[in-house]
Amino acid sequence: MATKVVPFYQKKHKHYDYNYRSIDSRHLVKQYTSKSSASKRATSELHTSSTTSESSRHSPRAKRICQCVVYEVPEYAVPLFTIREDEEGQHKTRSRTVLYSSELRAMEEEISRLRRSTHEHVDMLALQRMEEERAAVQRQASEDSVSRAAEFLVRLRSHTVWENSFVKLCCTVHGYPTPIVRWYKDDVYIDQTGEPGKYRIESYYGVHSLEINRCTTSDTAQYTALAFNIHGESSTTAAVIVKRFRGEEEPYHSVLLPVNLPLLSPVVFTHIDIQYIEKFGVSFGTEGETMILSCRMIITPNLGRLQPDVVWYRDDVEIKKSKWASMHYGECSATLTLPHLNKDDEGLYTLRLITRGGVSQHSAYLFVRDAEAPVVGAPGAPMDVTCHDANKDYVILTWKPPNVIKESPVIGYFVDRCEVGTDNWIQCNDAPAKICKYPMAGLFEGRSYCFRVRAVNKSGVSKPSRVTDAVTALDPADLARLHTIHLDKDRQIVICQDDLEEDVKAPGQPTNVHAAETSRNYIVLSWEPPEPRGREPLRYYIEKTMAGSASWQRVNVEIAARSPRFAIFDLAEGKSYEFRVYAVNKFGMSEPSVSTGPVVVQDRIVIPSPPGVVRSTRNTKHSVIVQWAASKAASELIGYYIDSCLVRTNDWQPCNHKPVKYTRFVVHGLKTGHKYIFRVKAVNAVGMSELSQESEPIVVQAALRGGIPHAGPSSPYGITLLDCANDSMTLGWKEPRFTGGSDITGYYVDHREITDLHWHESNIKAITATVYKVENLKEGSFYEFKVSATNLGGVGVPSESSRPFKCEAWTMPQPGPTYDLTFCEVRNHSLVILWKPPIYTGSSPVTGYTVDICEASSEEWRTVTEEAVTNRYLKITELEEGKSYIFRVCAVNVAGAGKASEPSEPVLIQARPGTKEITTGVDAEGNIYMSFECHDITDASQFAWSKSYEGITDLSKFTIETEGEKSKLIFKHLDMADLGTYSVAVSDTDGISSSYILEKKELERLKALSHEIRHPTIPLKHELSYEVFDKGQVRFWLQAESVSADANCKFIVNDLELTDSQDHRITFDKSTGIIEMVMEQFTSKNEGTYTIQVQDGKAKNQSSLVLIGDAFKAALAEAEFQRKEFLRKQGPHFAEYMHWHVTHECEVEFICKVANTQNETEFAWYKDIAAVVPEEPPNVQTGECKLHVSEFSKKNVGEYKMTLKDTRGQDITVLDVAGKVYEEIVQEMSRISGMSASELKIHCTPEGIRLQSSLKYYMEDMKVFWYHKESKIASSEKMRIGGSFDQVWMQICEPTERDKGKYTMEIFDGKTSYKRNLDLSGEAYAEAYTEFQRLKAAAFAEKNRGKVIGGLPDVVTIMEGKTLSLTSTVFGDPTPEVTWLKNDKDLDLNDHLSATLEQGKYASLTIKGVSTEDSGKYGINVRNKYGGETIDVTVSVYKHGEEIPLIKRGVQKAPEPPKASPSASPPQAAKPAEPPKSSKFGRQEFGKKK
Repeated sequence: MATKVVPFYQKKHKHYDYNYRSIDSRHLVKQYTSKSSASKRATSELHTSSTTSESSRHSPRAKRICQCVVYEVPEYAVPLFTIREDEEGQHKTRSRTVLYSSELRAMEEEISRLRRSTHEHVDMLALQRMEEERAAVQRQASEDSVSRAAEFLVRLRSHTVWENSFVKLCCTVHGYPTPIVRWYKDDVYIDQTGEPGKYRIESYYGVHSLEINRCTTSDTAQYTALAFNIHGESSTTAAVIVKRFRGEEEPYHSVLLPVNLPLLSPVVFTHIDIQYIEKFGVSFGTEGETMILSCRMIITPNLGRLQPDVVWYRDDVEIKKSKWASMHYGECSATLTLPHLNKDDEGLYTLRLITRGGVSQHSAYLFVRDAEAPVVGAPGAPMDVTCHDANKDYVILTWKPPNVIKESPVIGYFVDRCEVGTDNWIQCNDAPAKICKYPMAGLFEGRSYCFRVRAVNKSGVSKPSRVTDAVTALDPADLARLHTIHLDKDRQIVICQDDLEEDVKAPGQPTNVHAAETSRNYIVLSWEPPEPRGREPLRYYIEKTMAGSASWQRVNVEIAARSPRFAIFDLAEGKSYEFRVYAVNKFGMSEPSVSTGPVVVQDRIVIPSPPGVVRSTRNTKHSVIVQWAASKAASELIGYYIDSCLVRTNDWQPCNHKPVKYTRFVVHGLKTGHKYIFRVKAVNAVGMSELSQESEPIVVQAALRGGIPHAGPSSPYGITLLDCANDSMTLGWKEPRFTGGSDITGYYVDHREITDLHWHESNIKAITATVYKVENLKEGSFYEFKVSATNLGGVGVPSESSRPFKCEAWTMPQPGPTYDLTFCEVRNHSLVILWKPPIYTGSSPVTGYTVDICEASSEEWRTVTEEAVTNRYLKITELEEGKSYIFRVCAVNVAGAGKASEPSEPVLIQARPGTKEITTGVDAEGNIYMSFECHDITDASQFAWSKSYEGITDLSKFTIETEGEKSKLIFKHLDMADLGTYSVAVSDTDGISSSYILEKKELERLKALSHEIRHPTIPLKHELSYEVFDKGQVRFWLQAESVSADANCKFIVNDLELTDSQDHRITFDKSTGIIEMVMEQFTSKNEGTYTIQVQDGKAKNQSSLVLIGDAFKAALAEAEFQRKEFLRKQGPHFAEYMHWHVTHECEVEFICKVANTQNETEFAWYKDIAAVVPEEPPNVQTGECKLHVSEFSKKNVGEYKMTLKDTRGQDITVLDVAGKVYEEIVQEMSRISGMSASELKIHCTPEGIRLQSSLKYYMEDMKVFWYHKESKIASSEKMRIGGSFDQVWMQICEPTERDKGKYTMEIFDGKTSYKRNLDLSGEAYAEAYTEFQRLKAAAFAEKNRGKVIGGLPDVVTIMEGKTLSLTSTVFGDPTPEVTWLKNDKDLDLNDHLSATLEQGKYASLTIKGVSTEDSGKYGINVRNKYGGETIDVTVSVYKHGEEIPLIKRGVQKAPEPPKASPSASPPQAAKPAEPPKSSKFGRQEFGKKK
């Protein structure tokens, strides 16, 4: 016998028949059935006499399912033997009848078949839909039947194990949805990452296990597995006991170990707990500052031999101790000191404490901003300067470019080098390097160098980067050529490969010559030295040629390369070159290497493409996570720079100052509540990419659970018993204070008897209300309850257990307790309390409520309402600020006061900082609104508006608009019915709320303001005014803010409306709102009042301009002036009239500008009617004419004039340089000279001490003042004040001690004083005074020394035999002594030569009978005690009959010197002969005493 299997969903649910079908399905089935019946009836009637359908014997359902064709057969046929009469005559008729019947039957069958096919298709669709709906119901029923709370099928069992062994705890749990299992040790959650390797948690198909490795006695504890899902939770507990082996117990030796071996090693601490009590956070610094990162921790156990290894990392790279970083650890404190911050130090810093039990670490980011640039607008310094491929005379440097936002782009970099041990920095490149890579050549082998880089833009040069570590110029291949042979007792022999090679003389060819680096600015060649290379030092020469050419050219002609690297500059960008290398030593040169082949001078890498889409998500109150798509084309990417900007400020700021390589970055240092946008750019050695697209704006606020969009809500609270029957209880509670980021979707209630330890679910499906009736309880039992809220993030933390409630029916006549006491608008002295009415009303309806209050520190309750209030809210005032209060509410009916509500939680009476209130206003469209702003909202926060503390649901009178942190309640039709109290509360905050009482007076004010806005006058951008055109036309105009196409205007002058005409052209540009009238002729008849009236719908406005009296005269005069100016400009004229200008060299220029000139135009300059020819002709191109005056002074005062003249007319410009104009010119010259004045300097003269200052120009009319000790000095015999062309001075004649002190020179330009100071005291005065005394004595000596004051000629020519007399006048005080010389030797006086001195001043030398021997150079030496001088005269004697010779003064024919032999020693200087007694001095000498 077959058994029918009942589907699982029919075991507990009713059978789903055809009534379950949807309305559409039932309609299709019904329609099909009715059509089938009608078809059957029609077929039956048609074949009543002949045939019937066999299908009529089948049920309608069988007919729908059948897919075959049914042929109809007649039910009755007349036998043949009964047809006997007229057989032949009826044959033709019967044949025709049969033929007709057959055709008709075939047609009917085809129609029936098509009808059945159509009906079958429609029915199949209906059945398919019905099946899908049935399957959905089955799935729902299956889930409902399967859904259940977590339940342990196999529970944990306890274990006892030995120390250092492992233990595994297992359990099996089932439930739907699949439960989550968490493990606890003594009610402390077990975190695998806290002790790596200690715990291992696994889960396979419902079997969960916890494995504890290397158990210690500290692992002895109670372990709990907690399983939970949305329907509830369950737990199982087991104990683990770890025993320590003590010697007498030998549990494993018989199986595993020899008896005589100890089982366990000494105790090893494998778990060291590290707890941080102070940690460094995200830090911000500036270049040049000192930054200290420190952490303090508690280490358990804190044993000296188990101290952790402390390692610091920057971006996962270990930080080594250097001059840039120092580390210290001691007394549970780790410190990292960065003494001089650079942008190289920016990055993620990690402190790792490594112990035997694992690793504990803490990380935070350090941001380093650019220091102030040395030049405004200069870029920041480059960073991460690194040396690569160092060799004997070559190294290549790379660096990272600075981030540039507001500064102009970087155009290149300067590279500096410094030899270690010196402070002499040398710039290595004359032109800035274009990319972040530079080959450095010209180093000296064996020396160590440091390098730095500076960025350059059009504003200037940046500060230098951090100095690199020292790099020594050595060939790394030299070390590879050393071979070490190890001997006994740690002895070794080092042999160079050169010693093993043969005695190679001329080197071989270099090999593997190739381009190691290529760019558009240089190419770096690299090659391998020849093998064998020999013992002699190698040098290399490089040659180049254009690709395809055979003409080789030496590159390094002067300096040979010493290393197998060489950078070649000055190549043509885009061209192809070939290179080859020669090796050279002292024996000769090698053959050229194989050519490199064509090498193109171009950048090997290109600027990266911009990053992709930039997205930002919230992180903390001051940070945002920025993510972006990597650049699609980014060869040799250095990293990315991220910029941020406050929305609507366009003030972009750098987020990172050092490129980051990943595509996710946490931007710190943002302002909470502000809206930011972000952008990213990629960086490589060539430059920066274009900016990415800006991200969507984001408000900086803390994300929940570290950035997860939704989190579980907080717990409900305030569980209250609202009604009670014999087997049920009605509970109420308050909503969670925080929703967790999404709306509350429901609540789960659990209950238990106070004698039961296990909680039971009160509801399987979540309930949405905060009131729930728990049924199927035991009468007379006491129950506890707890409630959990749920949202998209899951089930939140359950509430605390309620107090025990007894299950017994309420029959008292008074009402039950109120519930859901909430508070809002907490201020310093007041608050508002709200509540909900009781569920149990007693024997009569509730008539009112009373409110009781009690201080939190007291138990004395008092009622704050004198009478019961009917509203379910109350504002309580006169509270004491800073105190906490508890409240309760009682409902009242005819029978009296009912049960009091549960006491509320304590409420602190203190306003929140920054609390805002509701404000009212009218927007630009005339809408009246109430507005409230909250800065502490979250994504889940909502603004809830209420009237009389009841939620606003009638949207026909209100509109609520919320944008960001502001919400508006807009009134559609404000009237008297809208008076009352309006309030707003912000959910998911700490009770932020406010209220506003709309009174009649305020309502009327708002309505009046709204009416004024909705029916405004047309606003005007510009009131009616006038302007005069070039031809003297006058334009009257005004401009409205905005008008429609239907606007019109009227122009009224003196109460008469003007219309558009030739004399008055009136236009109205409605797109710009400009109304204007242009009057061609403005005359004295046009005086009066001008008015423009404009109307646009109902809005009107007008503006008037009064031109009467002086106002009209001014307008008329301006019109006349412009008319004349227009006529003047028809010919040559001055576009700019003459004005003066003082150049930086204090030269005065008179400048004017001409226009509309021709070749025949005459230019003429005049000063006081006299014509002046300028140094520069007029510049016809620019029209500028200049008259240059150098060394301007009072003599240049006068009237300067320039004229223009040709056939079209003439023009003139005049500038009277006198009075105020002259004074202004002098003041400008004073300004330039004052700014150029040098500091005061001391210059001593024989008359005294002179203080002087150099400047560009000085003239007497400049206001130059001198001060001594703040007292003004006037020019006198004692203090002489004066100046020269480029100097101003003051001389202190015969200085004394009273003249010491501070001296100030002041040049005043009418506005500013330019002062220079000098302190003439102390050593400065002493030195100056000494010099003055010296010069004074020298001047006196110069004045009184012996000197020749006239009488002697320069040359004397005389015939032989004559008498020559040389006479001169001498002077000196005292009377000088006179000595005559011949050829620089004293002259011996005799009868032939005689000398006389008469009256102490007339000296004569007489030569009697001169001969040719008397020719020569004669001199007279005049001298006294103050000095003297020698005057020479040349005497030439010629014989009778000879021509008089031409003798130049002081020129004599010197005898030829004798030829010196090679062995002759150099002659010694001859000692001058002693002068005769009558001659005591030789040449002129000053300052010597006798």
